Amino acid sequence: MVPELSRFNMELNAPPIEMGAGVLSALEASFRLTWERCQQVAHGMDAVLAMIGILPTIRDSDLCLANISAMKRYGAPIRIDIQSQGHLQAHRPDVMLEAATTSFQLHLQVPFEQAAHFYNAALMTCAPLLEAGVNSPLLFGRRLWQETRVPLFEQAVELGGYAGLAEPAIRRVTFGRDYVSDSLLELFQEDLKQYPALLPVQLEEAPERFPHLRLHNGAIWRWVRPLIGFDEAGHAHVRLEQRVLPSGPSVLDMVANAAFYYGLVHGLARRGEAAVRDLDFADTRSNFYAAARHGLEAELVWLDGRRQPARDSSWRPACRWRAGFAGVWPVRRRNRTLSRCGGNPHAVQPDRGAMAVATREATQGDGHRMMNDYLEDQRSGAPVHEWRIGC
Repeated sequence: MVPELSRFNMELNAPPIEMGAGVLSALEASFRLTWERCQQVAHGMDAVLAMIGILPTIRDSDLCLANISAMKRYGAPIRIDIQSQGHLQAHRPDVMLEAATTSFQLHLQVPFEQAAHFYNAALMTCAPLLEAGVNSPLLFGRRLWQETRVPLFEQAVELGGYAGLAEPAIRRVTFGRDYVSDSLLELFQEDLKQYPALLPVQLEEAPERFPHLRLHNGAIWRWVRPLIGFDEAGHAHVRLEQRVLPSGPSVLDMVANAAFYYGLVHGLARRGEAAVRDLDFADTRSNFYAAARHGLEAELVWLDGRRQPARDSSWRPACRWRAGFAGVWPVRRRNRTLSRCGGNPHAVQPDRGAMAVATREATQGDGHRMMNDYLEDQRSGAPVHEWRIGC
């Protein structure tokens, strides 16, 4: 467990696990053990932890510098403008709006020679992964995107273009400009050209450990981010960090989402250049934002070139991985069970007898009642399709 931007968020990490038989069960056991231990500590402080993309009860006043963690943080004034079913505009002098979002980030170490194929495949998975996992429809009592965390995070980490600054706005949270042709080096070169260094310092670490590249890359939050790391023996490796999923709603849900991702990304990576030819980058990018806006109601373009509702897609390359995780429902079953409640499989939030929270008539009391229901079901450990949804 490590600190996050705000004092009321924390980051939990699982140790690396070798891909193979039992990997998903090991991931579940590791995460559940850490989660339960952290809950015990929280209970001793008369508090409770929640796994959720955006806390529905969070207030603008909570996102203040008094609640920033005791670490060095840098930022600039920002403005937020999110439109969908509702409309939210906000101006902030700092980066604390970012603290309203929490995510479930999946890392995958890949061979150097196959890294480009895996990166392109990971981009393609963003839309199907997100439409099946949206869990952040509310912010400050307003229903916005099905995954409001996406536009909020993109706009909350933006430099320039504000209060008379001459520089144009630069979003350091990005889906990227295109697929990779040959090597992930193309992304690092693009970062060097596109983004000025936030911390222009001279580091003493050995050049062969790429200290400046890693520092610069750490201040650019691609939705699929390449990472350079080193094992205990000092050998370099490449990981891909898939960042599109929100936290929650249960440990089982998140591990099932991991199963979905790992199966789908491996299936697409094996197709290599054929997958890139079959799905244009412009469609991959528009798929992602459509999934963030509309969840299961999004219409996505897939490898056959046809546009179809997300709820009707089978994502066949992931089937073997889903079936291999005993006790976790398949993604299709979750989608079918919960789509009757508004097409948002994880957004039990607006549908649990607290629909008023998602409207202009919402009250703070409704939000707390809804959150109590959410936490009660989360404590049960059941996957979200077994929750008592009031629809």
